[in-house]
Amino acid sequence: MDQIQRTGGVALVPFLVFVATFLGSGIVLDDFYALPSPVAVVCGIVAAFILLKGSINAKVDALIRGCGDSQIMTMCLIYLLAGAFAVVAKAAGGVDATVNLGLSAIPVQYLALGIFVLASFLSTATGTSVGAVVALGPIAVGLAEQSGTSLPLMLGALLGGAMFGDNLSFISDTTIAATQTQGCSMKDKFKVNILIAGPAALLTIGLLLFAGFTNGVAPDVLPAVQEISFWKIVPYLLVLFLAIYGVNVFVVLMLGIVASGAVGLAGGELDLLLFSKKIYEGFTGMTEIFLLSMLTGGLAEMVRQAGGIQFLLDKANNLIRSYRSSQVGIGLLVSGVNSAIANNTVSIVVTGPVAKDISQRYSIDNRKTAALIDIFACIVQGLLPYGAQMLILVSFTGGKVSFLDILPYAWYIYLLLLFALLAIYTPFVDRLLADKQSSELPRKVIAN
Repeated sequence: MDQIQRTGGVALVPFLVFVATFLGSGIVLDDFYALPSPVAVVCGIVAAFILLKGSINAKVDALIRGCGDSQIMTMCLIYLLAGAFAVVAKAAGGVDATVNLGLSAIPVQYLALGIFVLASFLSTATGTSVGAVVALGPIAVGLAEQSGTSLPLMLGALLGGAMFGDNLSFISDTTIAATQTQGCSMKDKFKVNILIAGPAALLTIGLLLFAGFTNGVAPDVLPAVQEISFWKIVPYLLVLFLAIYGVNVFVVLMLGIVASGAVGLAGGELDLLLFSKKIYEGFTGMTEIFLLSMLTGGLAEMVRQAGGIQFLLDKANNLIRSYRSSQVGIGLLVSGVNSAIANNTVSIVVTGPVAKDISQRYSIDNRKTAALIDIFACIVQGLLPYGAQMLILVSFTGGKVSFLDILPYAWYIYLLLLFALLAIYTPFVDRLLADKQSSELPRKVIAN
């Protein structure tokens, strides 16, 4: 088979063109989401066709092979189903029901704590931090103004809760990308991830409890909520339960879509035609990330065949000296890419193959690698002043606060970084993974 000629570090130039196009357009236009990311990838692909050595047929073959990779296609199909579930569940009233349920149970002095918990559940259920920020941002701002609670504190709590779910949700595009690029199940990645994110969330809750206890607020302020429809939350709970239980992700999402549709049909929010339109709306809402993942897979295969990935690995190995430093290197790699392109999912898709090669070379458990690349990408994404989450939060305040005001209160994100480093430099997570492997081995032997 005709091959692209290996050119070492030069093969990375098309990838750099992609990053520079995405980053440069964001700086010039003052909006990192103005240029559709698939267009930036196409610029990188064009550069690959021009710069890489070899026949046109070899380059086309590599591009198509990368675009059609089974892991890439699996990821793309999951994106479509996750988008459909999120849109149908929202149309059926699931988001409003979740918000109303949370606000009805929040004591006024603990509004920031309530916002954090509510954002955590909502982002975990829907798989999107941006969705949680959009849904709860105006509520958080209004409650802060009415109660006298610190607005930066409320927004910092909302940001932390939104990133908690984005990092852990079974239907989050970051989780999908992390597990697919590392070749592990979502259930196993969740079990490792919660060991890191769980303590960070619990400590954040403790800090917010203390803040609520010490900060005086208006005692007569109560959140205005509508009638609570518990059954509209059932599809979210169903998806969470089935995913944690280990049911195939395609089955989980299909059942979630059906359950959400049934709730919407029974409640009158949907009819059959609108139900079908909402499913398609969910599909189209994932078009950008679908195309991005597919085209990035093609570009990565061209760069890999030309020796770019191997060149990057060789350079990384000169800096990486041990099992633990390799994990730090993986975290820095995904953090650096995310800082450049301000998109945690894209950064995982781009760096995933390199992270997998590093983890295999240094015998890092793929479940831990999947958790770490997701965690570091979400940490950086949450703190970026030009990230979507922070931009949306600041916009809701009408200029009353800046990202610099919110950063000191992003407690969960800082604690998540702390526990991620502890997971790297202490044996706690590794021991649990080793114990789990040893306990599963007899069952595998018996099964064989």
